[in-house]
Amino acid sequence: MGKQTTMQKVFQFFLTKMFVGIAIIVGLVALVELLRSSLLDKTNLSNDTKALTTSITEAVIAVAAYIVLFKVYDKRQIHELSRTKFTSNAITGFLTGILLQTLFILVIYIAGTYSIVHVNSASTLIAPFAFALTAGFVAEIIIIGIVFRLLEKQTGTAIALSIFILLFALLHIKINGATFVSVSATAMQAGFMLPAAYVFSRSLWLPIFLHFGWDFAEPGIFGGINPSSSLTHGLLTSKIAGNSLLTGGETGPQDSLTSLLLCLLLGIIFLVLARQRDNLIKQP
Repeated sequence: MGKQTTMQKVFQFFLTKMFVGIAIIVGLVALVELLRSSLLDKTNLSNDTKALTTSITEAVIAVAAYIVLFKVYDKRQIHELSRTKFTSNAITGFLTGILLQTLFILVIYIAGTYSIVHVNSASTLIAPFAFALTAGFVAEIIIIGIVFRLLEKQTGTAIALSIFILLFALLHIKINGATFVSVSATAMQAGFMLPAAYVFSRSLWLPIFLHFGWDFAEPGIFGGINPSSSLTHGLLTSKIAGNSLLTGGETGPQDSLTSLLLCLLLGIIFLVLARQRDNLIKQP
């Protein structure tokens, strides 16, 4: 009986849950990629069709795996992926991600260092859409849904956010072209703003679609650099030059001073609203 109780405690430990959840979702996504290379890549489908099919499959599998896993694991309803919260949070998140990128580009344009070289066909949006779909769903299911949610439950909102900010800063210090501003901007985006969006809404749909809209707009619409993507074509072929504080330099507009300040501001707004809703978790 004692041994069973010990094993149950280990199984329910928050780090164990993190490991199991991440392993399952990463494993399933890897399986989809394997099936693509062994099945889809042998068809006559276009590269865009293959990419979109793969991305949709990975997004659906990530959501389904999370729901099934934590329904069994926690014996609860998965309210953070509730269908009733989907529409409003998906629209708000997606448009917010696009709006933020638009503001970054607007500042660069006003400074006179952003110019449109060529407008491409609408079909060039498919590849960045597929990339952003996978990034938004898979990354935020893992990072916010599994890691942040479990950490916050264990430590409280304030400590969890502090850990996330520090973690994302440390992970990006040695990236090529990294500067104090670019590292701080990344820490504010992924370590503060996106978790704060979840705390405010208590729905994973908001950070998922905010990330989705963000990653879609930067390379897909405005032709900016996204350090997570190797995409070279979008709706607009653009030229971005000038002071790296405004342009983000080698790592793109998302790592500019404008991004740092706006993401910090939006994260604070999310937390203020979360506090009004009594959504903050106090340290146990």
